[in-house]
Amino acid sequence: MHISQRQLFFSHVAQTSPEPLALEIEKAEGVYLFGSDGKQYLDFISGISVSNVGHRHPKVLAAIQEQLNKHMHLMVYGEYIQSPQVKLAAALSQTLPGNLDSIYFVNSGTEATEGAIKLVKRATGRKKIIAFKNSYHGSTNGALSLMSDEYFSSAYQPLLPHIEFLNPNDESELSKIDNETAGVFVELIRAEVGAIALDASFVSKLKFQCEQSGALLVVDEIQSGFGRSGKFWTCEHYDLIPDVILMAKGMGGGMPIGAFAAKHSLMKELSHNPVLGHITTFGGHPVSCMASLATLGIVNEVLATTHIQECEAIIREELKHPKIKSINGKGLLLAAELSSKDENFTFIKNCIQDGLITDWFLFADHKFRIAPPLTITKEELYSALAIIKSNLDKI
Repeated sequence: MHISQRQLFFSHVAQTSPEPLALEIEKAEGVYLFGSDGKQYLDFISGISVSNVGHRHPKVLAAIQEQLNKHMHLMVYGEYIQSPQVKLAAALSQTLPGNLDSIYFVNSGTEATEGAIKLVKRATGRKKIIAFKNSYHGSTNGALSLMSDEYFSSAYQPLLPHIEFLNPNDESELSKIDNETAGVFVELIRAEVGAIALDASFVSKLKFQCEQSGALLVVDEIQSGFGRSGKFWTCEHYDLIPDVILMAKGMGGGMPIGAFAAKHSLMKELSHNPVLGHITTFGGHPVSCMASLATLGIVNEVLATTHIQECEAIIREELKHPKIKSINGKGLLLAAELSSKDENFTFIKNCIQDGLITDWFLFADHKFRIAPPLTITKEELYSALAIIKSNLDKI
């Protein structure tokens, strides 16, 4: 008896929700995904901000193939001098603000968060961590501890102790960052509430309070980095030099890779007392590093133009629609607000049926995501927006 891929998926692939999208995709190219039935979908969310340079970019594929002809995994991270890691770390340090020149490679965004939690505790000798309400920094035990929404965390208690949550943009709460605080974790664009950017004045005061108290400021650029906001790092919009930056998602051109970056003297704290203060087997995988190096170059090419700003302007102009209450975000990390969850879910379902993939936000299920590859052409963008407007007219 023939068993379909769909049957095998639901029987043997661990599920993350009762109703996954379950699109059966066989191929991807540029901004498009292609189903097993031949149907074409325009990926308007970049696999949740992963495919910043589109799917199977030729330069990324060439970098991967070149590395495959040399070697793949050699040794656990940190022991051997490997050209892909060295080249990528050096290139990344050229993009980072201030003196953040030391890169610790991991496999994902949540692992970057975990590493940074350990780093701020080790460096300061303190226990308290500050995060902001309705932020998302990952789903492992430590990263989940930085999520204020108990719907997602209460089933996994006990989580890390000594975590406090502040209201974003509330300057009156900044005094809670004190001489017992090891680190403050913040998204400058709070992605999962619907791409809400923090106020510049608040960010400035947040940095000052961290400096005064000796707390380390950790900026989560896992979703907003690698050009997605219109600058390589979102902190450039704020002229902000944090103590630690987290990165992943769009970093690998579709390959799994993440990292956290800090100045050398700070990162060095993980190398002693204890030795191997943070370790990973596959972090900085050579193939992923070469894919990331190619991606970095492509993103810089896009950022050398005004393409992202032009695309954002087109989106905001074309989506002046009575059904859309607001559009938040920067660059190509945007969120459009509808009236309700039900209206939004109907809209998303209809868009997918018409060949456009969008989705909702974890803490804003009445908003839909606009985060196409940074390499999307104007023609492709207008095609996507035509599908969106057509379905807005129907709800």
